[in-house]
Amino acid sequence: MLKIAFDPIYAHPLPEGHRFPMLKYELIPQQLLYEGLINEDNLFSPEPLDEETILLTHDKAYWEQLRNLTLPPKEQRRIGFPLTDRLVEREIRIAKGTIDGCHYAYKYGVAFNVAGGTHHAGSNWGEGFCMLNDQAVAANYLLNSKLAKSILIIDLDVHQGNGTAKIFEDEPRVFTFSMHGDKNFPFRKEKSDLDIPLADGVTDDEFLDNVYQTVPQLINNQKPDFIFYLSGVDVLASDKLGKLSLSKEACKERDHFVLEQCKNAGIPVQVSMGGGYSPQIKDIVDAHCNTYRAALDLYF
Repeated sequence: MLKIAFDPIYAHPLPEGHRFPMLKYELIPQQLLYEGLINEDNLFSPEPLDEETILLTHDKAYWEQLRNLTLPPKEQRRIGFPLTDRLVEREIRIAKGTIDGCHYAYKYGVAFNVAGGTHHAGSNWGEGFCMLNDQAVAANYLLNSKLAKSILIIDLDVHQGNGTAKIFEDEPRVFTFSMHGDKNFPFRKEKSDLDIPLADGVTDDEFLDNVYQTVPQLINNQKPDFIFYLSGVDVLASDKLGKLSLSKEACKERDHFVLEQCKNAGIPVQVSMGGGYSPQIKDIVDAHCNTYRAALDLYF
């Protein structure tokens, strides 16, 4: 069964000006339900994550500033919106949804978080609408619980996973791979284990050739016990923040190929959705839904 972490708090409440791109968190499961691809049994609502697990990844002082809403204004501006209790709860539920998704991935091969992909958050900072790094938190949970010994993170969002790279820079059990727009946010990049920076305007063939050449090689060389995949759709040509020029069909092929490699290798994969900022919400939702469609086609 395909299991998908979703909670209404993923989309609400957010400050005025940030609500439009967040609508996708409600609309994605609604669209999948409408198409009959899933039913309510496929959706689960995560509980808040416990502090002990958060502190496997994030510094105690930083976490306490988030929890107590005392993060300095400059650091709140770096995140992109002012802190509220509900926003912090949103982050810890997203992180728990990704951890729960890992357990479902072990059982069913693949699992999703409608939100997540908060890869700009470092151990002691938030940035770019990210406060807690959900896939980093989940990776450290798996390592600490001895559920995995070797982890591969495949980040194909248009923005570099700088927080993820920094968190695991000295962790040999986690291999971080980010393919992203070279001239895009974040403008100060960190060093992943493998970075593939792309020029502005890269189109379908060049992007997919990199995916075809790199992903199977990484899986073969790293031999991970578990894979995290960040499947942002801000690579689309229509994306107002992306600077790349991918078609929706190429984005769908990207997801199908990555998931197919995981399935063929027998490696469980947890998928977080990442960014998507096209002007038309239907383009964002459809591109994200294609990732679920690929998983349903391959696994179920």
